[in-house]
Amino acid sequence: MELRIFTEPQQGADYTTLLRVARTAEELGFGGFFRSDHYLHMGSVDGLPGPTDAWITLAGLARETSRIRLGTLVTAATFRLPGPLAIQVAQVDQMSGGRVELGLGTGWFAEEHAAYGIPFPDNKFDRFEEQLAVITGLWETALGETFDFTGKYYELRRSPALPKPVQQPVPVIVGGQGPKRTPRLAAQYASEFNIPFLSADESAAQFERVRAAVAAQGRAADSMVYSNALIACVGTSEAEIARRAAAIGREVDELRTNGLAGSPAEVVDKIGRYREIGTERIYLQILDLTDLEHLALIANEVATQL
Repeated sequence: MELRIFTEPQQGADYTTLLRVARTAEELGFGGFFRSDHYLHMGSVDGLPGPTDAWITLAGLARETSRIRLGTLVTAATFRLPGPLAIQVAQVDQMSGGRVELGLGTGWFAEEHAAYGIPFPDNKFDRFEEQLAVITGLWETALGETFDFTGKYYELRRSPALPKPVQQPVPVIVGGQGPKRTPRLAAQYASEFNIPFLSADESAAQFERVRAAVAAQGRAADSMVYSNALIACVGTSEAEIARRAAAIGREVDELRTNGLAGSPAEVVDKIGRYREIGTERIYLQILDLTDLEHLALIANEVATQL
């Protein structure tokens, strides 16, 4: 079981904070540092000092880390045209020496689109499907050849399909709860399927749908990684757990029910339930980015027991 750190910078974190967390996560042996791709805070926080762009952040981290995997959970397809996004991700992959992963989703947060003048179109899932086809098609096009695509929403003519990423292919992460199209798109385009914030039982049913879609696509069963994203709140005492829950505005009982919360032993036990359904990787949502001791505790008392 691999553990990765997953952050939500739109809630209030500048680049310096993210760099500190990423470097700490790397030093502690976590497998990846991932971030959301949002421009507007959620809930009662003020979001100060304001949003950071996901791919600009990852470009900086690519040059200031050396081992840890870097990526998004998830980039919104509504934020960027697929051609420029393919260029951005390929460049950051080069800058990192081949450590980038692209989580891509439809986009859903209407208010942030309105706040920053980003169109919030209908038929987002259809556009998302075309984006996956374009981005992966550009990366897969052989050097010296060109890429053409004609869809309902995007058209590319004689694209040189450059630059090329270091990784062939760049890992693409698709996720969600949709029972039909989501598994099909994951099987067609993704190397990892992620389910955010669901129980092991709920995740198991969706994983089975994806496994069936992978088989229908003619892929090897082990060619897909199955992962979950879960909020983390770990402490060595009830007081420490309560303090960490209060710092992020959550209740301990709710976190124990819906996330990975409690003592290290409790968290290890709950992770075991996810392992039983086939989860291979967990993204730990860390909301208090000032509490680096929290990361150290998870690395030393949870990760070592998995």
